[in-house]
Amino acid sequence: MTSATAPSLDQALAAVAADIDARFDRLLAVPDDPRADLYKAMRHAAIGGGKRLRPLLLCATADLFGVDRDCAGEVAMAVEAIHVYSLIHDDLPAMDDDDMRRGKPTVHKAFDEATAILAGDCLHALAFEVLADPATHADPFVRAELVMELARASGPSGMAGGQMMDLVAERMTFDLATVTRLQQMKTGALIGVSVEMGAILGRVPPEGRRSLRGYAHDLGLAFQIADDLLDAEGDEAVVGKALRKDGAAGKETFLSLLGVDRARDQCRMLVDQAIAHLHGFGPEADVLRAIARYVVERDR
Repeated sequence: MTSATAPSLDQALAAVAADIDARFDRLLAVPDDPRADLYKAMRHAAIGGGKRLRPLLLCATADLFGVDRDCAGEVAMAVEAIHVYSLIHDDLPAMDDDDMRRGKPTVHKAFDEATAILAGDCLHALAFEVLADPATHADPFVRAELVMELARASGPSGMAGGQMMDLVAERMTFDLATVTRLQQMKTGALIGVSVEMGAILGRVPPEGRRSLRGYAHDLGLAFQIADDLLDAEGDEAVVGKALRKDGAAGKETFLSLLGVDRARDQCRMLVDQAIAHLHGFGPEADVLRAIARYVVERDR
């Protein structure tokens, strides 16, 4: 990470990563019964590694409105559980067939395919169990809105729908508008809902979230363009997963459609736009601004 993002973002990322790991450690205590391998598989995927960008986005947004950090942490863990379940399933032979994730063997390699499918299923279910629990938030209306927004972002209108489009992309030629829609769903939806849920915890009404939605929208697209750049130019040992698979599969990406230089310029423009959406906030939004800058500077 460059000096532009250190030390405050480094510290924020490290703190939220430690917090999320501790929460998963408590949630996924291994039982002394035949389910042990299932819990071990969930722990393998959920604890350690990863940027924890979505939990940090949620907590940093919640901080803008003085939300209790323990409450925000529980909700952030639920979002991360959805993200981790999607990675487990995405890595399966029926999907992207990857052997490495976050610098370690994928769940179906460390265990087996059936256990990996069940581990993903359980993390998906646990996310909504956490959100629906009165211990997470006392207000049932807040809990209901959190559940609805995360369900919408992770289902056919969001992440899962985007993944289906990504599978179809191997046998169809997509134009820039279609690739943009695909990535807004597959990657951007969960980034967007992380910010949205932080605002929900802050009891910000929907009409008051416009600037934060603009920030999240531009950040999500910038993140994916940066991911495409990493896929083309990154080091697998640093990134922790296989690279250059989209090109080998013949998929259209932002890079194949725009070229490297235009894609990099577009990424920087989107980051600038994302930061501009935060003009109504002061220093309390500096972590969100730093996250946007980090998107174009990261090496993993």
